[in-house]
Amino acid sequence: MAPTGEFLDPAMVIFAALAVFICWKLRSVLGVRVDRDTPPSGHFQTSYSSPMPQATIGPAQKPVREAARRWEGLAEKDSPVWNGLDDIAKADTNFDGVEFIDGARRAYEIIIAAFAKGDRDTLRSLLSNETFDVFSQEISKREQQGETLETAVVAIDVAKIETARALAKGVEISVRYEARLMSVRRDKNGDTIDGGRTVPVIEVWTFARDPRASDPNWKLIATHPAQ
Repeated sequence: MAPTGEFLDPAMVIFAALAVFICWKLRSVLGVRVDRDTPPSGHFQTSYSSPMPQATIGPAQKPVREAARRWEGLAEKDSPVWNGLDDIAKADTNFDGVEFIDGARRAYEIIIAAFAKGDRDTLRSLLSNETFDVFSQEISKREQQGETLETAVVAIDVAKIETARALAKGVEISVRYEARLMSVRRDKNGDTIDGGRTVPVIEVWTFARDPRASDPNWKLIATHPAQ
């Protein structure tokens, strides 16, 4: 996983060739409509408690079997990701892997939409301070040039956990996204500068939170193109 302190130009991250930027309008992903003016409920938080393994016998062993299978569909058994998720579950007893990846999909949509619209309030609630500063600077550049952009997430074909780890300062999960975006960039006169085509995007976003903090939100702390 790339160092969490390394941040790239969001425009380059979203459109690897720097051909277009993120725009203001998100329509749908995987057939699910998204309220583009409102962050997801809980701001990408977990709200389901995963049962802790219980060393019991007989019929009461079901929680043990569930714990042994709880990352199925998210990671390979005994892989670094699987073990990392185990460590996160120990540090954060409210962590639910399926809910996390669902939230990661929503976060991808909403962050892209908020960046496109220049919605700094939404970005501030979903990004770390450092990442927010980078995104805000890009928005300011666009505003100064008088440009507007429109984009639609055609689909998120893949959203899977690439790395997971528990650290002394909190827990981190990196998600690999393979998506298709369609964008149009216009100048201050409304004339099209670029876009109007579907662009494949493959990138990794890293989210983090401190289970000991009162804030339940996962924050985007780093982005980089996928290897």
